[in-house]
Amino acid sequence: MSEFEERLSEEMAVLERFIRYRISNLHDAEDVLQEVCVAAFRSFESLSDKTLFKSWLLGIARHKCGDYFREKAKILEIPIDQLNESALTVGTHGVTASSVVRETLDRLGGSEKQILYLYYFRELPQDQIAARLGIPLGTVKSRLHYAREKFKEEYPYKPEPKGEKNMSKFPEILPEYTIQQRNEAPFAVQHRELPGMFILPAPHETCSFAMYDFPEKRCTGRYDLKVTGRIMVHGIEGVEIRSQYTEDKDKEESVIFAQLTESRCRYLGGEQVADGCRKIVTFLDEEFEESYGIGEGNCGFPVDRTAEGRITQDGVRLVHKAEGDISDIVGRFTVTLAGAEYDTVRLVDIQYNNGAMLCEHYLDKDGRTVLWRRFNADDWMIERYGCLWSEALPENERLMVNGETFVHWYDCITDRIL
Repeated sequence: MSEFEERLSEEMAVLERFIRYRISNLHDAEDVLQEVCVAAFRSFESLSDKTLFKSWLLGIARHKCGDYFREKAKILEIPIDQLNESALTVGTHGVTASSVVRETLDRLGGSEKQILYLYYFRELPQDQIAARLGIPLGTVKSRLHYAREKFKEEYPYKPEPKGEKNMSKFPEILPEYTIQQRNEAPFAVQHRELPGMFILPAPHETCSFAMYDFPEKRCTGRYDLKVTGRIMVHGIEGVEIRSQYTEDKDKEESVIFAQLTESRCRYLGGEQVADGCRKIVTFLDEEFEESYGIGEGNCGFPVDRTAEGRITQDGVRLVHKAEGDISDIVGRFTVTLAGAEYDTVRLVDIQYNNGAMLCEHYLDKDGRTVLWRRFNADDWMIERYGCLWSEALPENERLMVNGETFVHWYDCITDRIL
């Protein structure tokens, strides 16, 4: 194996993550990855300091990604006749259009401006927009919502501040709830919450949630989260989220970096503290998968969710044919909780990192979590906990996944439903 091949092999995982986080289309990302490898091979001898190989390689990848978006710009139809647009540039969400004009629309990205133009200026119905752009109707709805949020963010006249959000006081004991399966087909939903944290990674968002261990159903801790600003991580634009975890009287603060686009919601990294040293972990680091990795290629959850049949259910048995992590909408349910009924779909997320675990997200039609439930594979983290979960929690509910036993551990509810 040549020196180039050895160095490329060592950095391939980082290179793949670097490209995948910029280009969401898997096939296009693979093409760009191949172009980067070919370009790096041809130029390797010109690299005088081989210890700089990693940064040099990522520099080539950055340029190739830019070439990809510039090529896309040639075929992207951005109606600018009435919007006084200037040069195209490459942004986080693909091809964007930017200028220094004062109009709020001119500060939006090309796809956001396009969707708002077609819907509000041309007054086209959403189904006609979908046909014109060649995208699913659900994607049109998602893009419209995201474009409206971006417009509000850029709009110069903000509403008068009304003070910090007053977080609801969570009950000490989880209210009784029921989950009843419905006969109707699951509805499609735009799920824009950060996986496991229930907050939208968007400016000015806040969220609180509490955890309840079973079978006691007693509150064991709560998280208060707040988006505190915009950040850039390796050229990827996202937001910083400050999280405060409270358990009894002890409080622990942490920082998370995340991104919400029209197609995906994902972690970009976060801050970890060990021995008094603050360490920033990002999606290019090996530690990322253990702490923040979720979804295929650790690229997070897709926003547009429909029942794809990837996971099927028969009673308490779930079946799937995936070799790794998998998520899918499995069924439609009425959740009755805290005196209210919710029409929900059940998003099942199964992860096999550090042992298998399963999460159930019961989502309303706005894509927000009504109830979240956590199950562990019977031998999950047995080295740490010292016994099987069926032995530790013999009274708790069971699920079977591909013949393997999963044991219910705890639930979460958010301040939205109180």
